[in-house]
Amino acid sequence: MKIILKKDVHGLGYKDEILTVKDGYGRNYLLPQGFAVLATEKAIKQLNEELKQRAHKIAKMKADAEAQAKKFEGVSLTIKARVSEGRNIYGSVGPKEIAAALAEKGLEIDSKLITIKGVKTLGDYEAVAHFHREVSVAIPFEVVNEEGEKTPKKAEAPKPAPAVEEAPAEEDFDAEEAEEEATEA
Repeated sequence: MKIILKKDVHGLGYKDEILTVKDGYGRNYLLPQGFAVLATEKAIKQLNEELKQRAHKIAKMKADAEAQAKKFEGVSLTIKARVSEGRNIYGSVGPKEIAAALAEKGLEIDSKLITIKGVKTLGDYEAVAHFHREVSVAIPFEVVNEEGEKTPKKAEAPKPAPAVEEAPAEEDFDAEEAEEEATEA
C-alpha cells in the first residue's frame, strides 16, 4: 500500500514522504491515527504543489537545524551512574540522561530527538541528535561510576567464615517406637 506521511513517524519516515507499507499497518494504524493518507494520483499532485510552495520554508528550517547542530559538534559527555560490583549499571542510560547532561553544558535539546541504544555497562558510547531529516550530530559520551572511574574497583573477596564445629545430632526418630506408643494409647 502506498501512503503519504502527514507526520514524522519514528522508525518509518518523515512528513510528506511517499512510502510503501504493509496493508495491515497502513489500514489499521497509520490511516486511522491520521499519520498518513493514501497516495492517490490526486494526493501526490497536491503534495507536489504544497512542496513547491513550502520550498523556501523547508530551506530555512534546514539552515536553522544546521546552525543548531554546529553548537553540538565537538561536545563530549561524561555520565555518572550507579554500578554493581561488575561493570553493569543499575537501570540504563537513555535519551533523557543525555539531554540532562547536555542541559548542564547549556545545550538544550528535547530528549525525543536523541536516539541511543540501551546502555547497561560502563564504557564509551555514541548518541545521535536528529535536528532535521538531513541534519544529525553524533555525540560521544562515556559512562562512569559515581566516583568518576571508568572501571570499578575490584571488591575485596569476602573472608571465609571461621569453621564452626557441628553439634552432635539428636537421636534419630524411630518410627517403630512411635507406632507402639500410638497403639498403646
